[in-house]
Amino acid sequence: IGEHRSTGERKYYLSNLPADTPLKQIAGAIKARWLCEQAHQQLKEELGLDHFEGRSWTGLHRHALMTMIAYAFLQSRRLKQAGGGKKNPRPAAPTEPTRRQASHPHRARAAAPNPLSPLPQNHLR
Repeated sequence: IGEHRSTGERKYYLSNLPADTPLKQIAGAIKARWLCEQAHQQLKEELGLDHFEGRSWTGLHRHALMTMIAYAFLQSRRLKQAGGGKKNPRPAAPTEPTRRQASHPHRARAAAPNPLSPLPQNHLR
């Protein structure tokens, strides 16, 4: 696949997709790769994905998971700030903690109250 950009730059891509694959689908796959690379770059630069110095596979997975959760949170905040959030957000959940039925009589406990107060709605806009 060849691409001739408006800047005069030419890019070439090798694909193993079937010959009858629509050009729009191939272009979508090429652009998706760029988005993935940008996300990976941000994970390393902003959130320290490459700072893991542990010794276990489980530790690496936990570190990667936490950085990806932080990245998803930051992206959602950026979208809300840019006005790309939902137009009709769901109403906030009730702040009263619910009590759960105990599955075992020795484990009967009330749900712990939520220590975090809800964010004021006016600073999300």
